[in-house]
Amino acid sequence: MRLGSSIACGALALALSAGCAPRDPDVEASEALARNQALIVAGNLAYRSGKYQLAAKRYAAAAVAKKDDPAAYFGMGMALARLGRIEEARAAYTRSRELARRQPRRRRRRVRRVA
Repeated sequence: MRLGSSIACGALALALSAGCAPRDPDVEASEALARNQALIVAGNLAYRSGKYQLAAKRYAAAAVAKKDDPAAYFGMGMALARLGRIEEARAAYTRSRELARRQPRRRRRRVRRVA
């Protein structure tokens, strides 16, 4: 057996065994969040470029990656409205609004200006 093929076999065995190992839920959650954000950015770029069909697909994929993200549904609503799919856009906007209401509001810090 050649050295290169034994290294390849070892790498394959390692990759297969890593796939069977239990995954850390925190790592999975952070990966899903990162994927969600990347898909939203891709959707925003497609929307700005006028590629509304692609934008709608990216926002939908972001909604699958993180089901409770109102930004994904809002973006999907914008893209669907541009495509003339008004009822679907309304449903996406409604879902976005529902999710936004469930999340705690972020408070802005007021900066005191000293004269």
